[in-house]
Amino acid sequence: MLKKPKIKILILLISTIIISGYLLISIIIENDKFKKKFKKYIFPYKLISQQQQTISKLQQKIYLVKRLGLEFRDHDLIKKELNFKESGRDIEIIKIKDTKLSNNFTLKRYELTSGFYSGIWNALPGSGYIDFHEDNILIVSSKGVLAFKSSIKDVKENFKQIKNNINDFIGMKQFVETRKKLRKFSIKDMLIVNDKIFISFVDEIKKDCWNTSIIYADLDYKNIKFEKLFTPKNCIHSIDNIDKEFTAGQSGGRIVSFDDKNILFSIGDYRNRHLAQDIKSVNGKIIKINIDNNDYEIISMGHRNPQGLYFDKENNFILETEHGPQGGDEINLIDVYQISDEKIQNFGWAISSAGEHYGGKVEKNKQKYQKYPLYKSHTEHGFIEPLKSFVPSIGISNIIKIFQNKYVVSSMKDKSLYFLELNDQKQIINLNRVKVGERIRDLRLNNNQLYLFMENTASIGVINLN
Repeated sequence: MLKKPKIKILILLISTIIISGYLLISIIIENDKFKKKFKKYIFPYKLISQQQQTISKLQQKIYLVKRLGLEFRDHDLIKKELNFKESGRDIEIIKIKDTKLSNNFTLKRYELTSGFYSGIWNALPGSGYIDFHEDNILIVSSKGVLAFKSSIKDVKENFKQIKNNINDFIGMKQFVETRKKLRKFSIKDMLIVNDKIFISFVDEIKKDCWNTSIIYADLDYKNIKFEKLFTPKNCIHSIDNIDKEFTAGQSGGRIVSFDDKNILFSIGDYRNRHLAQDIKSVNGKIIKINIDNNDYEIISMGHRNPQGLYFDKENNFILETEHGPQGGDEINLIDVYQISDEKIQNFGWAISSAGEHYGGKVEKNKQKYQKYPLYKSHTEHGFIEPLKSFVPSIGISNIIKIFQNKYVVSSMKDKSLYFLELNDQKQIINLNRVKVGERIRDLRLNNNQLYLFMENTASIGVINLN
């Protein structure tokens, strides 16, 4: 049995070792040389998880580049896609493993293994949009590959290309010769209604001067000859503009049906913020276009980059989603009963927003905040408050109705779906997030099934809502 003095000495020795070890470790991990080794051997699990994510992303890129047989460059990818279009070949499709989601949903995945090569945000694989005509599903890529098939589930049947003249309006010159971020100069949406097909795109109206236009045609499964339906009179110069900022990605472009004679169309501000509050400009607006005579009227204003539109005929309102700046993605409700030439419904951009200018309230943004203050209240400054603002941003994309008073919103940055309900006071209730794990560029409903265009793998996702 140890005597008490020896026990005291032993406790003191152990305490000294523990304290010395703690101090030594603290000093070591402050040193970057030892930090990685310390994390690797002492706390390996977090590091392993991070490394696995990095490896997974690299493997995906290597797989895609190997599949395409070319270098990881925008020009190569775009040319590859345009050449594929010219070839008229079928788009091959494979069924990949189902994914179990929350809310008891199952996501079925169908990957496009050819044709969709060039993305809008990611360089590869391709981005695209979905719509339906009779019993057929149609897809269009961001660079104009247009195709159809009768059933997404029959993977033995390829998507058949439809010959078209889309590249007469936006083609090699716009895709490849633009100065920078050429992926964002792209097709923005597709709508099929009353046997007609409408496609919106970023249009070079005159040299280095851009806006969002629409082409349309009678739907033909062999050869479609598009013509211009709508082109704004004014355009935004990519260099010579008031705010000295420009991005083709901030272009809007969503098209939805309103009635037999009219469509609704969203147009972004191309980061020329003052245009959203300029009643003489179509930028930063939702407009209604008469497809018989091309006349238009402004339905709402004060929008930044409106990516989603849905006209709820049953309730007579329009739901709109838009990208905020650094934070502040919005869901807005436009009351059709309140549409008036005398007072246009105004949603506040770029005076009010829940977001901040990129970089926040730093010295270099001082003048920007003086011109565009981004007040956190909309109503206090005479604007309509959003139904919902997302801070941080989710990279909001489309919105559609799925059941009575129930809707779903898709996101790109957050790679999720948001299911929501509107009560009698037109307030959002029961907002539920369902993580999908891929950027969702487009969203459609057909036969009680939700169709997603997922651009991390150029896949079409299907969720049964029964």
